[in-house]
This record gives sequence, C-alpha cells and structure tokens, in this order.
Amino acid sequence: MNRREFIANAGFGALALAGCATGKGQLGEGIRNVRAESPELQAQKRAAMEALKELGPTMTNVEVRRTKNVPGKRAAFYIDDVIFCFRDLAREKPKSIWDHFYFAAFKEAHEKYGLKVQMNIFYRNDFYYGARGAEFTLKDMPDTWKAEFQAVKDWLRFGFHSYSEFPDYPWINASYEDVKFTWDLLTREVERFAGPGMFAYATTPHWGPMSKEGCVALRDCGVKAIWCSAGKRYEYNGDRTILPYGHGMRIENFRKPETAVFWRPGGGDDISVSACGYNHLLPEQVKITRGTYNWLHDKATGCNFMTFGCGAPCLNLYRLEDIPAKMKEVLGNEYLIHATHEEYWFKDYFAYQPDSREKLLTACKMVHDAGYEYFFIEDKIDW
Repeated sequence: MNRREFIANAGFGALALAGCATGKGQLGEGIRNVRAESPELQAQKRAAMEALKELGPTMTNVEVRRTKNVPGKRAAFYIDDVIFCFRDLAREKPKSIWDHFYFAAFKEAHEKYGLKVQMNIFYRNDFYYGARGAEFTLKDMPDTWKAEFQAVKDWLRFGFHSYSEFPDYPWINASYEDVKFTWDLLTREVERFAGPGMFAYATTPHWGPMSKEGCVALRDCGVKAIWCSAGKRYEYNGDRTILPYGHGMRIENFRKPETAVFWRPGGGDDISVSACGYNHLLPEQVKITRGTYNWLHDKATGCNFMTFGCGAPCLNLYRLEDIPAKMKEVLGNEYLIHATHEEYWFKDYFAYQPDSREKLLTACKMVHDAGYEYFFIEDKIDW
C-alpha cells in the first residue's frame, strides 16, 4: 500500500481498508484489534517472513534479575506520542492544567483508582499536521503551571519517546549522539516548564526498536529499564514488499548489524511484520520477564531490558466493550502494564476516539478492583 493508505490504517479507517468490518473471526466475533486484517492476508505475510533466515538473540550474555523490595501486585501505565496536550496548553492558556480535558481525565483516574501515569513525549509537533502546526515545539510550552506539575510528580511524569512523530522507526539505526541529543533536549525543556523530578527513567522508544548504540546512550542518561519487542528474529534480505510502505527503507538507512524483522503480535495487523533493533527478546527470553518482576540485565551494554507488554490492552487498539475481557486475561499476573496513545484523545486527529476517557477509566477500575497498586515502571528496577 502507499503511505497515505498506511497512515489511514492507523485508525478506524482500517476497518474498511483492511477489509475486516465483517466476516468470521472479524470484529464483532470475539476480541479483535481495530486494525485487523483477514486471516488469509495475515497468513501470507507470515509465510513470507518465515521464509527468511532465522536469527539468534541480540543479547547473549544476560543475567536474570528480580525485584527485591516491591511487595504485592503492581501495575503501571504509560501513554505514547504526547505533544498535542502541550500545544493546547500553550495555545489556550487555561488557568489550570486540570481545566484541560486530557489532564483532567488522568487526574480523575488517579483520584478514583490510584493511577500513576508516564507520558512519553515528542519535542515537536509534526509537518504531517500542517506546516504551521509543525512550528510548535516544547520551547513554546509556558512554565505557567510549574507549581501544579510539581504538586503531582508522585503520580505524573514525562518520558523519552522521540524528536517528533515521523519518521517511523526513528531509533532503529540511531547513533549514540542522536539519542543523547534528543534526551537532553526533552529533559531540559521538561525541567524548565514542569520543574525537577518530572522525568521518568523507563523508556519506550517511538515505534519500539533502538540500536545498540542508542541503548548505551540511554544507559548513560540514567535510564533504568528499556522496552523490548519480542518474538523470533529474521534476517531482512532487502525485499521491501514484506513490510509496509517505507519501512524497508528505514531498515536500510544507516543499517546496524542487529537490525532485523519479526512478527509483532497483538498490535495493528497492518504492522504485523515489523522491524526490530537491539532491544529485542526471543520467545524463551520473553517468558522470563512477561507479567513478572523479573528483567534481563545485558552485560554487553549494562542495560536492563524487559517486555513492557504482558497481554494487557493498548487501549486505542480495542473497542470499549472489549476492554474488560482483554484486561481479565492478565489480572492474574503479579505485575502488569497497560498503555495507549495520546492522539486518539483529540478531536482534530483523523482517527479520534471519543471514548478514550471511558477506556482509561474502565481499565484502571479493573486494575484497582483486582487489588493492584500503581507505580512507575522504573520502580521495578530496585537494584
């Protein structure tokens, strides 16, 4: 598909474009993500990937570590792609951040269910939303509400994500210098407008993959835990047709030795064949960390890696009525993480989901009622 069609598939437009609005196994029969494709198309894509050479792990010298000082069941929550809320605050200048619907919803979830949230941020808005929109950066965010941010830093923090929303896979072949530069850019602005202690030290790179150099840069910035993709790795052989438009070129540009492809389960079917970087775990490594207080300490880089995903839903990928059943699948874990993306909360986004607040509150209530206590992801790494 071309880029315009691929971008459209990121939202509810996928229901028509992917041909998945009706039929056996489609939406309406069981839990399916809102970017589902036909089983036949998924089988074709998987067969093409599995015909490639299978690779071993990126990390071969790891130590299994486990949380020492966190009792009971814990849950964490993060939201990716955060920039629109800052744009709105700078433009609308409300008296309080809690007067903005987005921040108000997370405050409500915290007060009712004890939610703690990590908002993973961009430095600037993107040209995709118009040339004038792309002018906004975090430098334009006033420090008017610094006292309010400081008052809630026990449950609200901002985290590293990317410089901007596009291109896809920004970190897959990243240099040490680019990652360090962006980290410094983000942390400097957050401290200016929100004050100290507002930045998180667990990282979900935008689109997921991070190069080995990039992982080392994050370690040197103080990051305690790095998100991992998961599954069997396959060698990318230059055949761009197995990937969505443009993604083969992202692999090829400044390609690193560790860059490969894998099958991404549980997300949008349009990106089921995805690229992976150094921060990737094979199935046997996933079992060690998934839904537990374990993580892998990689001796080659000095980084801590784990799967943030445990089967809990990424809320924007599921209908509101499907979220309870999806959450029930993971409520037996000692530890769980759920997540979503910011853009789906905003009316001016083409794939706006007006029930985003209800999805958040539904998931948080279930976590709370099941006896979990929220904490930040980095709190798991206590040695």
